[in-house]
Amino acid sequence: MHTSAARTRLAIVAVLAMVATLVAPATPALAVGHARITGTGSSWSANALNQWVADVQKQGLQVDFTPTGSATGRKDFAALATDFGITDIGFRGEDPKTKQKDTAQGREFAYLPIVAGGTAFVYQVRVGGQLVRNIRMSGETLAKIFFGQITNWNDAQISADNNGRKLPSLPIIVVAHSEGSGSTAQFTSYLANQYPSLWRAYNGSPEFTEYFPPLPATGTRGNKVYAVNGSDGVINTVTAGSSNGAIGYDEYSYALGAGYPVVKLENKAGYFTSPSEYNVAVALTAAELNMDPKDPNTYLLQKLDKVYINPDRRTYPMSSYSYMLLPIGDSKKDPRINSEKRQTLVDFMAYSICTGQRSMGATGYSPLPVNLVEAGFTQLKRLNAADAQVTVAAKPVNQCNNPTFDPADPARNHLAQIAPNPADCDKRGAGPCAATGATGGTNTAGGNGSGGTGTGTGGATTNPSASGSAAAAGQIDPDTGEVISGGGGSGGGDANAVGVPNDLAAFTTGKHMKVLGPAAAALLLLVVFGPALLGRWLRRRREQP
Repeated sequence: MHTSAARTRLAIVAVLAMVATLVAPATPALAVGHARITGTGSSWSANALNQWVADVQKQGLQVDFTPTGSATGRKDFAALATDFGITDIGFRGEDPKTKQKDTAQGREFAYLPIVAGGTAFVYQVRVGGQLVRNIRMSGETLAKIFFGQITNWNDAQISADNNGRKLPSLPIIVVAHSEGSGSTAQFTSYLANQYPSLWRAYNGSPEFTEYFPPLPATGTRGNKVYAVNGSDGVINTVTAGSSNGAIGYDEYSYALGAGYPVVKLENKAGYFTSPSEYNVAVALTAAELNMDPKDPNTYLLQKLDKVYINPDRRTYPMSSYSYMLLPIGDSKKDPRINSEKRQTLVDFMAYSICTGQRSMGATGYSPLPVNLVEAGFTQLKRLNAADAQVTVAAKPVNQCNNPTFDPADPARNHLAQIAPNPADCDKRGAGPCAATGATGGTNTAGGNGSGGTGTGTGGATTNPSASGSAAAAGQIDPDTGEVISGGGGSGGGDANAVGVPNDLAAFTTGKHMKVLGPAAAALLLLVVFGPALLGRWLRRRREQP
């Protein structure tokens, strides 16, 4: 039989063993830890990036992003000055405007789609101190404004776009990006494709550019183009107190955040639409994407020609995607990237293209469709291929709860299917619709589901909850008159698809709590009973001869 002293010793050992056994597994079983990563690039998608950076910071990831413009983002990435880049277009080989080399300079990379959205035209036109919020324009009218051929808001062509409605005599102040900008690239790509004669006469070249050309010294009767740096610079200039009459271009998120209206742009069907999550989703169903992974230099890049002429009445013509430049070389080829940085990139992007898409509608963007989310995770696996220590965990992509996923039909873009038709007053020859109320472009949800699919589909829209009930409830964006909705998302997608690496937020719940809970209890037992048991054992030793 055990003596009393022996039993005491055994009790202490048992408690300590319990604590050691339960506490040890609480450390995540990752092959490597995390390290801070830095990137530069697109201001078009900066509001989306900033949202994700703030979200993952709460989960222990450190990500620094500076919105310097797409061109600088690619340049910094190629020069090994950053861990990742953000760009709205791919490398061009040589920039047609600056003639500078535009390549990755041998650094291995992959394009990773991160978000969709619409390039919008925010303006400030006040009458009696009140903002006019329902101006609409054709693409030709916008071109002539930015080319200096339309210089006053009372121009007859603007009036014609607005069904004869006359705006006040007010000089137009044109605001453009001064940096190499993805917003400029998307705008000038549209102009070069849809109005080639006007564009070539103004630009001197048929090529689109990231650097908006200033008005020529002669040959136009236009105003000066005010070139300012970055999306924040554009929105701040347009909305300044002294900028009555200004118009500039930016991703819709900036106008939404500032509470300013954007131009309703005429589409191929003759309807004037805004860059809502629904309209962007419909437009991008016609995007042609390179879905051949054997072509790594262009895999997943977009071609938007069919987006501009999508015949669906619900489409917003100037819709597009933005990308991360993901470093996929091993440490010998890419000395800037180590295992810890790769793990941070995996976990940051796994959150961003999955759970992070739920907030994109409210932010002014449009979430990725299921095919691009799946392709994104395929790209992330290349980090594991470059470094076996990097963990890319797997679970069904439908757990992203992305509002574009429909579990009954994951191959289709759910938001594009339920996108509401524009109101009758948004058609050329009618309206314009009132700035607020049910006539501001709400109509019924549903739509006709038409519009091309293009290679690899595409398509995406936003708003976390995106459902037909939003239209029925009559929730209206006061800036654009479009239907809005909030929170949720229906989930869905291919249940067999591989997705979402480490869900860092889940560390405080689920299986980890099964470890932390007992461990905490064991520690409590040790604190409460340990001193007494240890004291008894020491007394017994002193009493022994």
